[in-house]
Amino acid sequence: MLQKFKNHILHNFPFLNGKKILLATSGGKDSMVMVHLFQQLDYKIGIAHCNFQLRGMESFEDQNFIKEYALTNAIPIFITQFDTKAFAEDYKISTQVAARELRYNWFYELLETEKYDYILTAHHADDNLETFLINLVRGTGLEGLTGIPEQNEKVIRPLLAFSQEEMEEYTKINTIQWREDSSNASDKYFRNKIRHHLVPILKELNSNLLSSFHKTQAYLQEAQVMVEDASIMIYQQVAKQEEDTIYFDLIKLKKLPNYKSYLYQWLKEFEFSAWDDIYDLVESQSGKYVYSPEFRLLKDRDSLILSPINFVNEREEYFIAEDQKEVNIPLNLSFCKVADISNVSNKAIFVDVDKLQFPLVLRHWNEGDSFKPFGMNGKSKKVSKLFKDEKLSLIEKENSWLLSSDNEIVWIIGLRQDERFRIDDTTKNILKIQLE
Repeated sequence: MLQKFKNHILHNFPFLNGKKILLATSGGKDSMVMVHLFQQLDYKIGIAHCNFQLRGMESFEDQNFIKEYALTNAIPIFITQFDTKAFAEDYKISTQVAARELRYNWFYELLETEKYDYILTAHHADDNLETFLINLVRGTGLEGLTGIPEQNEKVIRPLLAFSQEEMEEYTKINTIQWREDSSNASDKYFRNKIRHHLVPILKELNSNLLSSFHKTQAYLQEAQVMVEDASIMIYQQVAKQEEDTIYFDLIKLKKLPNYKSYLYQWLKEFEFSAWDDIYDLVESQSGKYVYSPEFRLLKDRDSLILSPINFVNEREEYFIAEDQKEVNIPLNLSFCKVADISNVSNKAIFVDVDKLQFPLVLRHWNEGDSFKPFGMNGKSKKVSKLFKDEKLSLIEKENSWLLSSDNEIVWIIGLRQDERFRIDDTTKNILKIQLE
């Protein structure tokens, strides 16, 4: 196995040569084999051990075992202890998820503080098969069937090409000492049920199961790459991004065969889970939406609009004094007195200062707001009707601001000025208000 491992590292991870490598080591068989292999290859290694305090004294015996091994072999070692159960309870997550979060956060801290280049874990081919079966049983997309990746940024898994049997034999040949995790014998965990009951049956049916699985997984990975490439190409035709908001053209989207698959590919990274609700949005009425923890997908006419969740405080107000020259929150507005009118646009208005009552108020619009639009001879119009005429989306409405004087609208910023504050033949002082 040593020669095979050496060739595997040289061929697949040549960049590790000369780097400082941190080995995630539990003290179990797999991680101890990994440590021993890298010792034989004379790499610059360190050991990182997490004590999750989940098995009483057994956890501390594992810690002492790996600490003694590191000291005996003059290997730098880093040890930490976690109150994993308390963390899981605080964040309402499973113990396994909590342990994963804690250890990987700590690993990345070590890489930075101790100046290591990569963290290596001892996941092997049987782990990969078990992960595949777990995802298959629970239900997953294609990416869930492509297995554990050999590399995720700074995390590398160099043993994925090796079976449990190969490592078992290696420990015997090299008389490697290791610690048995008693929880591995329990069927309490879903993975153990797969390992103890399903995998043996599959191996009985196919004595070359791992080899066959490796080929199948290679095909799935190629298919996944093809799907991602196609997804990117179609995305460029259907989607348009403006700052932190993405607009999906529904007319183009619905012409695609199996458009749901494309939506899944584009939206999965935003942590949506209500996929049936998302697919229903395509044919639903405008104004319907679906939330993820940090994003909202909104149906608006012929578009799906993806944007960060922005809960608008309708009572949010900002006051502008008479001598104020500019404001920077929530918008960038400038105020200056001018002698005449020039460069009139939706981003600049000219008003009669003497018709204003200060302080001016910058606020969101409210249902029922009305104003007298410039050019309508004093007739009133509801702000909501203006928004409808301008075909503003729900997001654009939420992000709209009004400038008012004594509860009367002066300007729906960026859209329309009110007639009542326009300059006329009697105007003596002109104020230019500019949206920067």
